[in-house]
Amino acid sequence: MQAWSLWKDGNTKDFVDSPIVGSCSLDETLRCIHIGLLCVQGSPNARPLMSSIVSFLENGDISLPTPKEPMYFIEHNYGADGAAQNTVNFANTMSITVLEGR
Repeated sequence: MQAWSLWKDGNTKDFVDSPIVGSCSLDETLRCIHIGLLCVQGSPNARPLMSSIVSFLENGDISLPTPKEPMYFIEHNYGADGAAQNTVNFANTMSITVLEGR
């Protein structure tokens, strides 16, 4: 499952594997995931500065903004036969050109 899907569905505890839960702080782990989602916002202006990220990590009392859907994600669509089909959703139309000499 994808982090964004779990986040938007409110299943944040499913981010962490059950064997790890006992050996780490769930609140700190979920805070790190929240910060990670903020770092992949579609608009660069919506992403936190590195200085803000360090503050977020050092001070758990700072409230974090709510992340928006990341720019790139893969969604599983299920056909009539129940088989998963991957579709890629892109928010931009960037292309890459490779130049080769003659």
